[in-house]
Amino acid sequence: MTDKHNEGSEGAAISRRQLVRYAGIGATLVAASPLATTGTAAADDDARGHDKPAAPGGRSWRAGDHHVHSEYSGEFDTSVTPPRFHKGADAVYPIVTNAIMAKHFGLTWAMCTDHGGPTHSKVNLEQAYPDLLRSRVLVPEVLQFWGMEFDAPALDHHTLMIPHHRDEAQQLFELEQRFAKHDAFPADPGRDTEAKMIEFLKAAKGMPHKPLVIAHHASRSATGLGVYGQDTPREFRNGNDAAPDVYVGFEGAPGHQAGPLNGGARGGYGNHPTYGGFDQMTARVGGLWDALLGEGRRWWITATSDSHVHWTRGGADFWPGEYSKTYVYARQDYADIMDGLRNGRIFVTTGDLITGLDVTARGQGREAAMGETVTLSRRNRGDVEIEIRFRPRLVANGNGDLPQVRRVDLIVGQVTGPNADRDADTNPTTKVEARFGPRDWRRQGQDYVIRHTLRDVQTDLYARVRGTGTDEAEPLADGKESPWDDLWFYSNPVFVQVR
Repeated sequence: MTDKHNEGSEGAAISRRQLVRYAGIGATLVAASPLATTGTAAADDDARGHDKPAAPGGRSWRAGDHHVHSEYSGEFDTSVTPPRFHKGADAVYPIVTNAIMAKHFGLTWAMCTDHGGPTHSKVNLEQAYPDLLRSRVLVPEVLQFWGMEFDAPALDHHTLMIPHHRDEAQQLFELEQRFAKHDAFPADPGRDTEAKMIEFLKAAKGMPHKPLVIAHHASRSATGLGVYGQDTPREFRNGNDAAPDVYVGFEGAPGHQAGPLNGGARGGYGNHPTYGGFDQMTARVGGLWDALLGEGRRWWITATSDSHVHWTRGGADFWPGEYSKTYVYARQDYADIMDGLRNGRIFVTTGDLITGLDVTARGQGREAAMGETVTLSRRNRGDVEIEIRFRPRLVANGNGDLPQVRRVDLIVGQVTGPNADRDADTNPTTKVEARFGPRDWRRQGQDYVIRHTLRDVQTDLYARVRGTGTDEAEPLADGKESPWDDLWFYSNPVFVQVR
């Protein structure tokens, strides 16, 4: 669906003076940035790197970010009734500034995800949403989704992404007002329960325009490896069971990656660190992510900025797309971007280590890509060929570097069905099947290609890929090193089913 009915009148009403008012901050930052030329070149490189002329329906790899804060992540004065909202207390940039910077750093889609609070649903509807409409007109090159950083009952924050349609603002208003644990005023402790979270997910699942829900910084409150905090394996399983086409994953790489540049922890993970910038639930081979995949769950990872305040202004953040990117294989269309996120056509990278990644499983004349399943006949069982195709970056990244991939790992685990232990966070069958260095891949045009054969496949399995610009065999616990020196990429899985 196009924006005509939503933004047509806005476009006609915006004057040159308003353009300066809404876009001036971001435009000034771009013009003043020493990376201004680099950023433009990066966007051009992204466009070249993701195009696949033969792809069905015009799909290509499109970079985005579903976790970005604006000045509408503010504060509430609850000494008055109703509470009085003040902009800019937690995040400081106008919505359009984020869109301008997203475009500058090569993103084609992004999402405004502001914090909630008492009666915030009304603030979103009456104040923030009109600014989003203006931003869509001013920066049409970036598809700008509507949603929020949802105050999930009984859990840490989550993306709540609303499909783009005529009543998107009203849909978010309804969900936030009914279910966000902090929206009620006075506060309602009954909202902060797992039962309320399941009620929310079931309500979302029943809507004609199904939203997406993705967990944020899932282990930020963990106190140790496998010692989880607000988000637990059991809660993920229960939520995914309740709405498998709505509750679809978590951030593999959380935002706030610039923390070390100002003396903080990557991701804001002050209790237990990230590993190579990735959450322990994703980074540990055979860990929770693999446990969920080993049950056959379609559970995906993403990477976001969680941008609040840029590190050069004392914050812990990069601009949207400056460091982390979530690539979705889709058309430049709101519905298809959401379809790609819902169905796992996703890979993620930090520091622009790569700009394209395809993982394909082939057997018995059939094939499947990321998020898909190839089904093989048990009677004719045999080998499965895994092809990995990645595209290196052709111009400098946001730090002025041209990062190089030093190793690619193929990770394989068995799919054995539901685990009776709802708290299980390991998959003992998962292993690094093979490691590949520069001598193991060959160049095809601008891509590098790796092929590996899984011999005599007799059981259901999944295969996923990660790569790095470091020499670390496994990602190490993060300290105060520069995030630009510790770059990784991860694919989502492709599944093999034997029947």
